[in-house]
Amino acid sequence: MLPCVILAGGIGKRMRPLTANMPKALIPVLGRPFAELQLERLAAQGVRDVVYSIGYRGEMIRETLGDGARYGLRIVFVDEGQRLRGTAGALRLALDEGLLPEAFFLLNGDSYLSLNLADVEAAWRTRGRVVLMTVLRNEGRWDRSNVSLRSDGSVLYDKRLAAQDGRLFEWIDYGLSIVTHEAIENSIPPSGVGDWADVVHALSVRDAVAGYEVGERFYEVGSPEGLRDLEEHLLASAQNVNPRRIFFD
Repeated sequence: MLPCVILAGGIGKRMRPLTANMPKALIPVLGRPFAELQLERLAAQGVRDVVYSIGYRGEMIRETLGDGARYGLRIVFVDEGQRLRGTAGALRLALDEGLLPEAFFLLNGDSYLSLNLADVEAAWRTRGRVVLMTVLRNEGRWDRSNVSLRSDGSVLYDKRLAAQDGRLFEWIDYGLSIVTHEAIENSIPPSGVGDWADVVHALSVRDAVAGYEVGERFYEVGSPEGLRDLEEHLLASAQNVNPRRIFFD
C-alpha cells in the first residue's frame, strides 16, 4: 500500500471558535480527536507510513499523535512553523526536506472517507498520469461542484471557476488523490508557496490528471455542518444501521 501524506497545516477559519485554540485535525468527534479516527481508518486499510504536514498549532498535533505506533503507523512530520506556505508550499517543503515519497495518497487533514484505498491504487497504476483524483458525482449537493470528468477518464478541475458558478461542473473533488513525486518537483518551485488546487488545475488543463469515480458521499470536519454529519454517520454505523444520507436517492 502506498504511503499517505496528510495536509493539516491550515488555520481552520470556518471552524472558529473551536480552532481558536486547537488545529482542525484535533477537533473532538464524539469525544476523540478527529486525527485519531482518520489514522485508524488508514491503518485498517493497510497504510503503514504517513507524512503529516503541520503548521498552525502543529505542536499540538505532534504531541497528540506521537510517532504513530499506537495506531499501527509510522508518522513523520513536516512543519511549516509560523510561515504557512499553503497546501502546494507544504508539499514542496516535504520534497525539499527529503520526506516526500515517490508516489503517495494525498489526503486532506479534515476528510473522513469510505472508499477502498486498494481499489484506488490499482486504478492509478493503470491510468498513466501524474495525479489521480477521486471524484464524486455531486451536482451541487454537498458543496460547489468543481470537476468535469471527460470521456477518456481524465478530469478538468477548476476550484476558482466553481466558486463563481458550480453549475458548470457535475463532479466534486472527493478529498483523496494519488500524486507522484514528479508532479510536485515539476510544478512547484523550491521554497514555493501557493494552493495545491491551482497546481492541479494547471495539470488537469494539460490532461495530466486522471479521475476515479466513487459512489459514497464524503465526510469532513471543515465546517460545522460537516462535523454534525460525520458524528451522525459514526453513531449510526456503530448501531449497525444505514446512516442517514450516505447514498444518493
